[in-house]
Amino acid sequence: MQLIKGDRGGMLSMSDDSVMMKQVQATHAPDGREVDVAPLLHLVEDILNRATLQVEPPLLAGQAHAEMEEKNHQISYSIVLDALSYVIDRISCEIAYKALGGADAHSTTVAIFETLASFPWDAKLVLTLAAFALHYGEFWLLAQIYSSNQLAKAMATLRQLPMIMEHSGPLKPRFDALNKLIKAMVEVTRCMVQFKELPPSYISEDVPALTQAMTHIPTAVYWTIRSVVACANQITLLTTMGHEYALSTTEAWELSSLEHKLTNICDHLKQQLGSCYQHIDDKKNVETFRMLVELFEMTHIDNMKILKALIHARDDPMPIVDGSTKRKVTLEVLRRKNVLLLISDLNISHDELSILEQIYNESRIHTTRLDSQYEVIWIPVVDPSIVWTEAMHKQFETLQSTMPWYTVSHPSVIEKAVVRYIREKWHFRNKAILVVLDPQGRVVSPNAIHMMWIWGSNAFPFTSLREESLWREEAWRLELLVNGIDPMILNWIKDGKYIFLYGGDDVEWVRKFTNTARAVAVASRIPLEMAYVGKSTKKELVRRVLATITVEKLSYFWQDPTMIWFFWTRLESMLFSKIQQGKLDDHDPMMLEIKKLLSYDKEGGWAVLSKGSNIISNGHGNTVLTTLVEYDLWKEEIPVKGFDLAYDDHHKKVHGVTYPCCRFEFPNTAGRIPEGMKCPECHRYMEKYTTFLCCHDEGHPTASPFRGEL
Repeated sequence: MQLIKGDRGGMLSMSDDSVMMKQVQATHAPDGREVDVAPLLHLVEDILNRATLQVEPPLLAGQAHAEMEEKNHQISYSIVLDALSYVIDRISCEIAYKALGGADAHSTTVAIFETLASFPWDAKLVLTLAAFALHYGEFWLLAQIYSSNQLAKAMATLRQLPMIMEHSGPLKPRFDALNKLIKAMVEVTRCMVQFKELPPSYISEDVPALTQAMTHIPTAVYWTIRSVVACANQITLLTTMGHEYALSTTEAWELSSLEHKLTNICDHLKQQLGSCYQHIDDKKNVETFRMLVELFEMTHIDNMKILKALIHARDDPMPIVDGSTKRKVTLEVLRRKNVLLLISDLNISHDELSILEQIYNESRIHTTRLDSQYEVIWIPVVDPSIVWTEAMHKQFETLQSTMPWYTVSHPSVIEKAVVRYIREKWHFRNKAILVVLDPQGRVVSPNAIHMMWIWGSNAFPFTSLREESLWREEAWRLELLVNGIDPMILNWIKDGKYIFLYGGDDVEWVRKFTNTARAVAVASRIPLEMAYVGKSTKKELVRRVLATITVEKLSYFWQDPTMIWFFWTRLESMLFSKIQQGKLDDHDPMMLEIKKLLSYDKEGGWAVLSKGSNIISNGHGNTVLTTLVEYDLWKEEIPVKGFDLAYDDHHKKVHGVTYPCCRFEFPNTAGRIPEGMKCPECHRYMEKYTTFLCCHDEGHPTASPFRGEL
């Protein structure tokens, strides 16, 4: 008992860390040798994990994990132990001898430092812990097998183990305190080894986090070795003093105090280690980003290098999932193919997926996958700073399960540097884009989503040149607005009928417009059809208008909300397609009309009148309704000019008086946004504003590309 009291006194008298550390620093004289102690630490952890009074739960890493890793370290064990087994034995004997001799813990700790003077800090710690594991492991090996092994029984009797195990109940608090302290010792040691393993090519000691950690490492090593000595003393005195010591000593204050101290030290080291890892991660990301930039500037024989750089397989040779079979496959299935990278966050809308799937499936009706012109692969982009949750995982799996094309197996295969490249170089702003790679991995379109919405698979191979060519072939006609959406309107066009395509959210305007238009058609004896196409936003108001149209039978309308969404998405895509090409010509008649429609959609109603394919007039709700209401003023012109010209001439007069106000809204998610735009009505440059809009009615903030005001 005097030995224990004396040791406590030594701990208290040396409480001044600065005095102790001067002694410790004086013993430190490394000779420059490099010792790979990681395999040895693994072996030590395995011993300490198995050497415990409680079988469940294990003290450290799981037994199955230890057994799995053991084979991988056998060669390393042999190399390390050949050189260091003598040192380990010497320290083990010294700890036991000094415990029996009554030496205080501090002097024993300093003696260990003197023995290990030529080793670096991490090696001092691992070697000391290995010496303790040898001592502690032997104790528990005998305790675990003495009842079934005669040799072990005889040796255990010499160490008084049967008596100790018989009175294990009163000793449980002592062993619990030992287990906690040993765990803290291993945690600190693991941190030390991790600091040593930091790659010098990415971090140096002038990094503040590493500098700060280096100043605390000697103190951390001292208190960990001091804790090893305390644990070894407990076991040595337990086996030498036996029953009397076991029953008379119930306090574990020293072990608990050391465990508390080591826990604080470990928490601080882990914090600094985390900062170091962040620094390394940042440097690696910068390096990877630079590599990506260079890679996309190079010429390749196929697309494999590009795809492997974008989809980092790590240890998974099959990082993508085939949407048709739902099985994981290798990137080889995309070799030398036109690949469309569907890039989105986890909030990609059902409407987008539904239309894209329809286009994708139509492109494969007459071809097999082997003969297909292009492949699509979903690249989900998740903010790396957000903690991945179970809800996000379920959301990802739900989306993945609905996609018929290829998808990555998990968002984690898209590295931070790739996310940065996607955002900076391809202007991804959370709204889905389609980046097109040709069979050699070259980017032939930074975003073909607009081509896909406007022309579908007819836009293959989705290059910027193909986009220009398609625009040259287009004209301002009704098919441009409704193609691929509704066969009913296409039939009206074939029949040469007059067609009013109209939209808005004002029920009263819709009622007046449709009734007046029908009356004018009857008076003029023209075949007129009308189709309501809703509005790009305010879905609840659109639903109310649809209900009124249904009850009062005002006109034809699209019952499927996806058709309304697709109409406006295509219209907006026409504008974005021109912006992306850098050819938003303010004198292009077709684009002026498209911009008018997008602008009219923001305020009230609107209507486009066509005869068959030919669009006669495109007007704001007020000017169109006024023109129809004033039918008596221009009806006399119909026999001379025809209905088309008579209507258009009068509408222009009304328009010239009112000049409807124009407005465009672009969300931050839109990607490329023009620096300025001219009004399609008066052709003057429009003023630019910043607007914040709440989108409860939309179900999702990115339901429409247009938010924020220009």
